[in-house]
Amino acid sequence: MADKRDYYEVLGVSKGASDDEIKKAYRQMAKKYHPDLNPGDKNAEAHFKECNEAYEVLSNPEKKARYDQFGHAGVDPNFGGGPGGAGFEGFDMGDIFSSFFGGGFGGFGGRSNPNAPQRGGDLQANLTLSFEEAAKGCTKTVEVPRVETCDECAGSGAAKGSQTQTCPECNGRGQVRTQQRTILGNMEVQRPCRRCGGTGRIIPNPCPRCKGTGRIRRTVRIDVNVPAGIADRQTISVRGEGNRGTNGGPAGDLRVGIYVRSHPKFERDGFNVWYDADISFAMAALGGELIVPTLDGDVKYTVPAGTQPGDVFKLRDRGIPILNGHGRGDQLVRVNVVVPKRLNEKQKDLLRAFDAELGGSSGDDRGPIFGKKKRR
Repeated sequence: MADKRDYYEVLGVSKGASDDEIKKAYRQMAKKYHPDLNPGDKNAEAHFKECNEAYEVLSNPEKKARYDQFGHAGVDPNFGGGPGGAGFEGFDMGDIFSSFFGGGFGGFGGRSNPNAPQRGGDLQANLTLSFEEAAKGCTKTVEVPRVETCDECAGSGAAKGSQTQTCPECNGRGQVRTQQRTILGNMEVQRPCRRCGGTGRIIPNPCPRCKGTGRIRRTVRIDVNVPAGIADRQTISVRGEGNRGTNGGPAGDLRVGIYVRSHPKFERDGFNVWYDADISFAMAALGGELIVPTLDGDVKYTVPAGTQPGDVFKLRDRGIPILNGHGRGDQLVRVNVVVPKRLNEKQKDLLRAFDAELGGSSGDDRGPIFGKKKRR
């Protein structure tokens, strides 16, 4: 008992945490340490089991109440009562109340049935997309290692030509009754059979491929339909493409994390797209036709005369398609007036003459276009 960590500490929540906070913390921990995401990592597997044990207690109001009052002693069937005493050692409180009342009492439920259908675990994969692929949608293929039913034994765990047999220890019931010394005296309690693990069946000749587990791990290729408008760091769920279930249970899901590469010309803003257009001073002053690249190809836009640096023009419905909706965002074109850095003497004289023609003013009371002429 001394090596057990506090369940609240395991999940990283405070003792007064709400049910939702406990559930959220468990999901994060379970995802972090799930064996399918950490193959061969014994430390992660141990943490995963520890998280499951903590959540099993803290998610159950009755168990949580007993744990808050008595600590591990209130929920752990292996807790010892100390020397010379008839402690909790070797009994399950659920078993005791079941012996008295023939079933669960006050929330002390029995153990889960190992023969019941079990849902398969979820899988995680990542996809990196180009800006255009994310905007327009696409189909991509991912490869993931997945737990599946062994095709050699069809999931029975028995080698070809052989069958499972009734467990001689429990006679197929999956449960055994034993006498236990408890604080209430000698009690007859019922526990899962250790020999068959509670299934009621044993496998004399295990399948050589799956070693009697009925399950194998193989790498599979799965097509993922990426919807138009998906954004960076979003997740797609592919139903039923996770690990296969057991005992007829449903398969888990495949969760695909999306990463979108940046674009050299476009910048995403929600479902809008920004584009910076460089134009000359002459086009800004006189107006003209500008070729603007968009997600659908180049389009022509007429720049009005008198356009100022930083002005923004809108190209309607040229942005990102709205995810799982209708319509599209817009493309916003931000104008950048390019000032030439190198001019020859003729060009300088022409510009000075132009500035003088305007009376040394840009025409909007903001001073000369190129500043005051230096005296020689």
